[in-house]
Amino acid sequence: MLSTYELATEWLRLDKDGITRKEIQSLMEAQDGDELERRLRNRITFGTAGLRARMEAGFSRMNSLTVIQTSQGLATYVLEHIPLASSKGIVIGRDARHNSEKFAKLAAAAFVAKGIKVWWYENYVHTPLVPFGVSELGAAAGVMITASHLKSYWSNACQITSPHDTGIVASIQQCMEPISWDINAIDGSLLVEKVLDRVRRSYFAAVSKLESVQSLKQYKDQPSFVYTPMHGVGLPYMAEMVKNLGLLEQMIVVDEQSQPDPDFPTVRFPNPEEKGTLDIARSVADRNKITIVIASDPDADRLAIAEKVNGEWYQLSGNQLGVLLASHVISTYPSYRPLPKLAMLNSAVSTGMLAAMAAKEGFYFEESLTGFKWLGNRALQLRDQGYDACFAFEEAIGYMFTGVIPDKDSISAGAVFLTAMSRWRNLEGLTPWGKLQDLYRTYGFFQDMNTYFISPNPKLTKRMFDDIRHIASPHPYPTMLGGRKILRWRDLTEGYDSAATDGVPTLQVSKDSQMITCELEGRIKLTKIPFPLILACIIPCLREETGEANRKRIVDSHAAVYIECQAESLVEARQATDDVLQDVTKEWLKPSENGLVIGHDGGHHVKNL
Repeated sequence: MLSTYELATEWLRLDKDGITRKEIQSLMEAQDGDELERRLRNRITFGTAGLRARMEAGFSRMNSLTVIQTSQGLATYVLEHIPLASSKGIVIGRDARHNSEKFAKLAAAAFVAKGIKVWWYENYVHTPLVPFGVSELGAAAGVMITASHLKSYWSNACQITSPHDTGIVASIQQCMEPISWDINAIDGSLLVEKVLDRVRRSYFAAVSKLESVQSLKQYKDQPSFVYTPMHGVGLPYMAEMVKNLGLLEQMIVVDEQSQPDPDFPTVRFPNPEEKGTLDIARSVADRNKITIVIASDPDADRLAIAEKVNGEWYQLSGNQLGVLLASHVISTYPSYRPLPKLAMLNSAVSTGMLAAMAAKEGFYFEESLTGFKWLGNRALQLRDQGYDACFAFEEAIGYMFTGVIPDKDSISAGAVFLTAMSRWRNLEGLTPWGKLQDLYRTYGFFQDMNTYFISPNPKLTKRMFDDIRHIASPHPYPTMLGGRKILRWRDLTEGYDSAATDGVPTLQVSKDSQMITCELEGRIKLTKIPFPLILACIIPCLREETGEANRKRIVDSHAAVYIECQAESLVEARQATDDVLQDVTKEWLKPSENGLVIGHDGGHHVKNL
């Protein structure tokens, strides 16, 4: 094993970026061996979502060297596994954050050095334009750079999944020596073609063809709304979409947050779901007597909606907006198509209300593992099986309309939401909040909440989960939580599902992460609902939440808890989620015993009006 000094020396041999070279040199001069170990000992991991880490020097971080090495490995793997990959090319996009343009150009240089055509977006783009470009151009792969995140897409326009991720990791390990640092390679190479305008036109044409937006122009009464791109890249894309729908006069933009700014000066963390993030947008709405706020996250693939109801602002949860969009898809689905062939999906930690809607209306529902890499790939598989898998969502404010791309997209989702809002207003006299209450009365009152507990280290987190699994030993899993019976136990780490005849889960099992879902006995039963009343899901993971240099935060390991209850009223459902959270905390998580600290309470997304 190399010593810390040898690792630092190897870094300096490989790195040609003056900024990151100086970082390592300074740490060596300061003899900061602990920091050098943290940065250099373990390599940044390429997973199904690509790369994600802090932006700073070191083999475990996002920087010029690791981007080049990863791009070389991806290029080698693509050439080996996709026929004609060199001519099909790789789409490269980037946002407007620090280092995004530099990293994108270095990735392009690596692909060009490998003889692969590069489809180059010459300006910043919203993330969904990369997978759309992969599909539109018939490319072999796609890469999107958003500063501390390199996101990769396969030739089917979906995020890369197993076994490609492990294959690419092996390929990267064989491509550690940089073959090009030419940041200007895109300027003169015949292998590089600029295609932004062409792909943008095709993208907006695809959005306008969605059946869920084609009916908009028949509605005369169009509500106004405030939009904020959160200092990100969303405004040109949202504005173009709104203009195509004939709604440009109805949109008021938050000027303070309208232009890309990698320092995000008006928000602490640029995530729409963070508390206080939409305060400025709400103030703009109040000044203009507008009751709807629409927000994209900085790379514009996630969508948030807030509505003022009876003088108070409420932000719709990802689950609430998901079922609202699903209801609009059902209402506008062509009558000449068989409804049982309509398929909609959500993730295992998202609301069970979509399943309730499927049971009542007759369309096909399926859940997947968390993440659009699973939702997107599964939607395409269902399409191959004859289903019209047109919509999917997950609770983390992500919405996918497969007719545009098999990935989350705030712009196409925004188009559908604006159409739906106009339809509800003109045909039913309802606002989004009013429509949501109507859906509750039809399908049952669903209440969800989520929170997470910070763990001191991953080993303790794993031990805690093992203790939960064996709490009722010799029974194979717990049979009670509080005063409620456990009706179903599904362990996607160990590979067990008590509801399956063979005990094997239908969802993918992974020993690399911890995931348990259980269904609990509730106060009432609706026989048409294909699941019991409460879903409790606990998921620990290792992650770094990264922003710009002055706004980093790290969560070493956390146990996330998702709970949902369906009951006869929101008050009853909320009480049940509170009760279950208390039982989970006291009987399973045991914060004092396990050294856990509560992180963020996602809270109850619905307040009783």
